[in-house]
Amino acid sequence: MRRQSVRTAVLVLCILSYLLVGAAVFDALESEAERGRQRLLAQKRGELRRKYGFSAEDYRELERLALQAEPHRAGRQWKFAGSFYFAITVITTIGYGHAAPGTDSGKVFCMFYALLGIPLTLVTFQSLGERLNALVRHLLLAAKRCLGLRRPRVSTENMVVAGLLVCAATLALGAAAFAHFEGWTFFHAYYYCFITLTTIGFGDFVALQSDEALQRKPPYVAFSFLYILLGLTVIGAFLNLVVLRFLAASTDAPERAARSASPLHLGAPESRGPSLSRRSERPGGSSVSYRIHQMEMWARDNLGFSPPASPGALGGSCGAGRPLAPTRRKSI
Repeated sequence: MRRQSVRTAVLVLCILSYLLVGAAVFDALESEAERGRQRLLAQKRGELRRKYGFSAEDYRELERLALQAEPHRAGRQWKFAGSFYFAITVITTIGYGHAAPGTDSGKVFCMFYALLGIPLTLVTFQSLGERLNALVRHLLLAAKRCLGLRRPRVSTENMVVAGLLVCAATLALGAAAFAHFEGWTFFHAYYYCFITLTTIGFGDFVALQSDEALQRKPPYVAFSFLYILLGLTVIGAFLNLVVLRFLAASTDAPERAARSASPLHLGAPESRGPSLSRRSERPGGSSVSYRIHQMEMWARDNLGFSPPASPGALGGSCGAGRPLAPTRRKSI
């Protein structure tokens, strides 16, 4: 328990430190550029007001109209295609912010829809990710057999490397497609794919928002929907693999320390060590409950052993070199 508390405290400190480092870096990278954009915007605002004689209130009204008109460049946002796009961003928690319900009834339905849809989506992507990882493991195993390895084995490190390559390929494929359809640079399209598939969803780049694409380009709309759903499966499978690898590593260390400090481990005779290690081995990994069960079974089989320092364990005066037969304690 104490070790777990220390680990949790270290993780909290790591998160806080990571946030502080991120804040410092973003401040250094973005603060001066933001100040420059504000100066340019104020200059443009002054030019427009002098040219057309706008008052401050007129200019604010013009800004509101421009912001309200922005989503409608994609066409009707709340026809079926646009509503489907919005539903995807809700249940996957991407949340671009490019569209939002305008009626109270729409807001109420959105809350209940997300309340059920988000857990369902998480469970679905978890299951799909497990199937995808199993497929990748099978392909890696087949590839190693084709290379002539006698005892091919796919380690977690192999899976992580393969998952990283698949994620990079998925992002690159989407970036090439969106750069072509949206007219973005490859870097901006790659950035959009990463922000989307990690469900960050800033909304600074959103596909299907120009030239009434939702109504005029059905193939592109279908591709965008499929790419988001399949890409989320791939990224989710990789992140799930990395998280499980971290959890396995952080769980094995306390277990090893507990086994090395336990009386059963310290008092076990050396002759029984190999048999215990053979029993503890379990193909495909081990869980806490499985290891506890193995320790209980070993303790039950070794209730009558003598400690290594006792005369009985060393052979003592009985039998001149003959090993003593282990005595068993009667069960109650």
